[in-house]
This record gives sequence, C-alpha cells and structure tokens, in this order.
Amino acid sequence: MRRDTFLKSMAALVAAGSLPLSALAAANIKMMIPANPGGGWDGTGRALGTALREAGAATVTYENKGGAAGAIGLAQFYNSNKGDPNALMVMGAVMLGGIITGKPPVSIDQLTPIARLTTEYNVFVLPANSPFKTMADVVAQLKKDPGSVKWGGGSRGSTEHIAAAQIAQAVGVPAAKINYVPFRGGGEATAAILGGNVTVGGSGYSEFQQYIESGKMKAIAVTSGQRLKGIDVPTLKEQGIDVEIGNWRGVFGAAGITPAQRDAMTKLVVDATKTKAWAAALEKNGWSPALLSGKAFDEFVDRDFAALRATMVRAGMV
Repeated sequence: MRRDTFLKSMAALVAAGSLPLSALAAANIKMMIPANPGGGWDGTGRALGTALREAGAATVTYENKGGAAGAIGLAQFYNSNKGDPNALMVMGAVMLGGIITGKPPVSIDQLTPIARLTTEYNVFVLPANSPFKTMADVVAQLKKDPGSVKWGGGSRGSTEHIAAAQIAQAVGVPAAKINYVPFRGGGEATAAILGGNVTVGGSGYSEFQQYIESGKMKAIAVTSGQRLKGIDVPTLKEQGIDVEIGNWRGVFGAAGITPAQRDAMTKLVVDATKTKAWAAALEKNGWSPALLSGKAFDEFVDRDFAALRATMVRAGMV
C-alpha cells in the first residue's frame, strides 16, 4: 500500500472512532506559514514542527506564503486543504487585524480552531545610527511632524501597527496621522530598519534579538505591562505612555475536518507543547506559553476579534 493511501486510511479510521486519537501522530503534517521567512509566524511554525516530530509526527513540511497580514496564505490554505486532517496553518492576532482592515474573501472562521500556543509582547527599536536615542525623542518628533516618523512593522492591522496608533493617541497625536509602513514579513521589516528606511521598527523581541544584542539596533520600549524577564528595556508605561498590548500566535486546521479529526490534531499539538524541543523554543525566543484549545480557544478567538475591532475603530484604522 502506498504511504499516502495508508495515511488517508488511518485518518478515516480515526474519524470513524476505530483508532485511538494518538494514531494521527504517524501523519505527515503540512504546515502553512502565511508570511515570508524570517518573521514570528515562520519561527513559530518551524519550532512547532520540530516539536511535532518529537511528539510523534512522521514528517512536517512547510510552505511560506506571505502578504496581506496572512490573507494570501489563508486563502491558499483554505482552498487547497479542505477536509485534510493533517494540515495546519499558523495564525494569530495579526491575522485577525488584517481580516478586519482588509476584508479578504476567506475569513478565519471558515477554518478549524486547534490551539493558541504563545503570547509575545512587541519591542520598538531604532537603527544604531539613528539620530534619536529614546522613545521620548521619537515622541517629540511625532508631535512636531507626525508624517516624518516612519513606523515599520508587520502588515496593516498588526499589533505593532495598533501599538503605534495607540502611542500616537496617548501623546495627543491623531492616530490617522501616523506614517506606518507595512512589510510582508519580519525579514523585510528587519532589512528596512537596518537600512534606515524607517524611523522606528516594531515586532516581537525574538525577531530583533540578535540585532539588539549585536548593537545594530537599539531597543527603546516594550509593550508589556511590566519589564520582560531578562530583557533590560523599559516599558511604554514606565516612560509615561499608557499603552500595553500583546501578540498571540496559534494554529488552525483545515476546513471540513470532523470533530474526531480535530480532537486528534489538537491532542498532537498539545503533546508537542510538552516536548523538550518546544520548551527550548520558548526559552530561546522569549515566548510566554499560552496554551488554549477546544471550546475555550473558540471563545477566545471570538472575544479577541471583537475587542481588536473595537480598538482599531477607536484608533481610526477602520
């Protein structure tokens, strides 16, 4: 019997209840990463893939498809994997923001929620040769000439975009006046910051960590309520800017899979978060574990979508 035929048969038996849920652990997982290489979704997807193999998955293959806050990859994942119990897509708060602003033809509620994995706060950085040294310098220029401060980060509607808008509002500048430059992935944003093509960049700390530690970027603020463990960067609140916002990431399964197939994939993902490989990834990247699955994850996504939309309306982004 061909391997692909065998795996499809296994999935059918799992769906019918003839095999234990752990049977899916022998599957070949297909991981859609709806962003270009080098960003937070890419890092999350590949770290999860390593953990999935440790948890028992036979193989994990990856496909990157960046653009439009993940909407391009979302559409491709939806259209290409209907009913496939072995397909996963990385997603998170950024995708919800992109759906709100971009109104793509495919929405996240057409897929199958599997689990929230992590949360990560943003860090704002300056290139090493910037004439500015602190967030106070950036804010002073923002008040003087909002358009002259180019904020660089993920796609429109990303958490760093929302954070930039909230910073503007907090210091008395209309959010609609910020000059935000979106990028298709973390790699593009990093290159723009290092090249001085934007004034200030924002992303998860892990994406900029090597450049901060090497002195190529200067971290000037984090968006957490309190300083992050092991990271000597002041919060926005410490600097008199009343803004706190986090980013979460998780995975969804394909449209049209059965409840039993969803349960099997959820179990495999949860098992992966218990591996040494996943623990090492959390430590290396400074991610906070935020596991949530089942009905609780469904309800969380609904609440976060509503709250995010309300925030974006207040910020003048919708």
